[in-house]
Amino acid sequence: MNSALQCMSNVSSLTNYFLEEKWNEELNEDNPLGMQGEIARTYAELAKLMWSGRYTYTVPRNFKIAVGKFAPQFSGFQQQDSQELMAFLLDGLHEDLNRIRKKPYIELKDAENRPDKEVAEEAWGNYRKRNDSVIVDTFHGLLKSTLVCPQCSKVSVTFDPFCYLSLPLPIKKERQMEVFWVPLDPAKHPVQYKLTVPKLGTVSDLCSALSKYVNKPADQMIVTDVYSHKFHKIYSKEDGLSPITDRDDIFIYEVPLMDDHIVILPIYMREKKVKVAYNDTPITSYSLFGQPLLLPVPRKHCTYEILYNLVLNRISRYVKVPDESEKWWIDDDVKNRSDEDDELEEDLDNLDVVPKPLYSVNGENNSQMEEMDDSCDSPLEESPKGNLPYSSNLNCTDTSTTLTNNLNNSVGPASSSTTNSNITATSGKSKTEIKQTCEDNINTDIETEENENQPPHRLFRFTPVNSYGTAAVDNRMDETGKPLELTSQTYIAIDWDMKAKMKFYSESVAETIDIHESMRQKNTMKKQTIQLNECLELFTTKEKLGADDPWYCPQCKKHQQATKKFDLWSLPNILVIHLKRFSYNRYWRDKIDTLVEFPTGNLNLKKYIINNNHGPATYDLISVSNHYGGMGGGHYTAFAKNKDDKEWYYFDDSTVSASSEDAVVTKAAYVLVYQRQGIPDPTQKKRSKMNNATCSSLAGGSGQAAAAVTAAAAATTAAAVGAPPPSFPQTEPQDRNTNGIEDTDDDDDDDDEAMDIN
Repeated sequence: MNSALQCMSNVSSLTNYFLEEKWNEELNEDNPLGMQGEIARTYAELAKLMWSGRYTYTVPRNFKIAVGKFAPQFSGFQQQDSQELMAFLLDGLHEDLNRIRKKPYIELKDAENRPDKEVAEEAWGNYRKRNDSVIVDTFHGLLKSTLVCPQCSKVSVTFDPFCYLSLPLPIKKERQMEVFWVPLDPAKHPVQYKLTVPKLGTVSDLCSALSKYVNKPADQMIVTDVYSHKFHKIYSKEDGLSPITDRDDIFIYEVPLMDDHIVILPIYMREKKVKVAYNDTPITSYSLFGQPLLLPVPRKHCTYEILYNLVLNRISRYVKVPDESEKWWIDDDVKNRSDEDDELEEDLDNLDVVPKPLYSVNGENNSQMEEMDDSCDSPLEESPKGNLPYSSNLNCTDTSTTLTNNLNNSVGPASSSTTNSNITATSGKSKTEIKQTCEDNINTDIETEENENQPPHRLFRFTPVNSYGTAAVDNRMDETGKPLELTSQTYIAIDWDMKAKMKFYSESVAETIDIHESMRQKNTMKKQTIQLNECLELFTTKEKLGADDPWYCPQCKKHQQATKKFDLWSLPNILVIHLKRFSYNRYWRDKIDTLVEFPTGNLNLKKYIINNNHGPATYDLISVSNHYGGMGGGHYTAFAKNKDDKEWYYFDDSTVSASSEDAVVTKAAYVLVYQRQGIPDPTQKKRSKMNNATCSSLAGGSGQAAAAVTAAAAATTAAAVGAPPPSFPQTEPQDRNTNGIEDTDDDDDDDDEAMDIN
């Protein structure tokens, strides 16, 4: 709001109209289209405060309340479009100050091939019979609009008043986008392409552009935004391309022709990370890696095993599938132990004697029993018969060689009564029984080692996750062979076995991307500088109406996509130009930050006016409203040429600083206000001297170096609307609820002279 009010307040004719109380004589409180005079009344009050020379800042409390009352969108403190605020304010002032108390009914006539001059004078005269105010005198011009029906060639000519010109920016309508194509064939690498697409197009246009390169139908493509190894967004074909930036990694996946029997599953890859906490407690977590997948699977009858094989096939380009006989999940030390167990079996085959008792009933030979006990995980227990020690769950942790040595040390000379190995001594077991016991223990040891790993035939297991891939929705998936319940909303993580990933996953192959020759093309879509004249030429260029905005042809009796052309017939004394930086349609919205170069003086628009009898059309810039930021938010400032000292100043909320004419042309310029050369200057010298004297008194009397005021003479002539600078004395209590009514932009301008239409 501050930006708009500063632009308006430095229009000398409009400001003096309110300061000299002329508005009071023309106030129309009974106009049903007006605001009961509240907009005009509160604006007049604000103008007096701003130009009284008594305040270093002004809080537009009453004015904002009045605006919010009749336009609720401006009642809060959220940012609103400045051009919309300007349009509302100009219309509100016009209706509150309309000199026509009773508007007559006027029947509009068709041009019927009459001369433009006759039709224009008729249109302007009819308009002035219902609309007559200081706003019309100053801001309103006349446009000629020509419509041609493509069917019957009917030509419709109308002349319409305008309060401001909204000029389109002639930017290139195409852009280049880099994408990664992921074929359905698992043996093929992803390929990077550079595509040329409509700047205001949709995802469907992007797929169509890629289809020409890859010879695949666009309806078999899914466009995604991949970020940090997950899908940041999966686009629909109707989504606009405008939100997609050059920094986004766009992956387009080929999928089979969709039907009710197929579902596309988003799949992430995860690996286990184990960290040790401060108390030596291991903490297990999962982190994403690699490129996510879009995998087509059967909607029904898809079991865990089927899903596993589908995934394994999809990643077969960079994952080596181990042989079924390869027991990769067994640690090397377990494999070594198996080799040593074979040596133990050979030793047992050569065992021809009966082992002597490890201990006797009378307690002898205890040392040998203790040595055997140390070589096993489970404690040795006394045999019920008091013969061979045994363990109910034997797990030998020592090597087989040590175990063999222990057994050999336990064996003494054969008893005189023993004639073969199958005969049991009075206090021992046979060789066959000893061999069987050790073989059973060895097999148990290996089986236990295997069971402690993941299922031996799987390189990974599946875990349902959310779209971020970090929180498990359900930490189990049915592996019993029952069909899985899968939908398009299901996200699944591949949780890799750490050994399997290390042995069979090739990161270098997985990250290999082929570069298409289109990537070598230079980007020809760079931002360019635009001249204001180019905007005017585009505004007056013939165009075809869109399918969403047809024209009703009175001759065909139906809506048609007619051609339309605007021409300038007459221009006002104060010309407001709105640069259409914000663009909208049903798919996208965007802001154009391209620099528009515009003259600060001697803007000659004569060549754009088709009225040969029009008077001078040379303009000087008097204010600019700027917008910084994007579609979601931003900040408004203003440049204004002081109506008294003719110097340029910069207004940024409560800060006012001196500026220069060269500084006002920036890419943030949004609304330009021009004044026609040659109109009388209504500035009163007496008021100017009084204001300048007040400024000096204020700056000196405060004893402060208020740079914004002393450098700009602006605290007296147009104090900043909003919060006061910290160094300024506050002349009224600061209301924080009304501070910072910024981020809206509006300017207004007025002159007492009537517009020249002849």
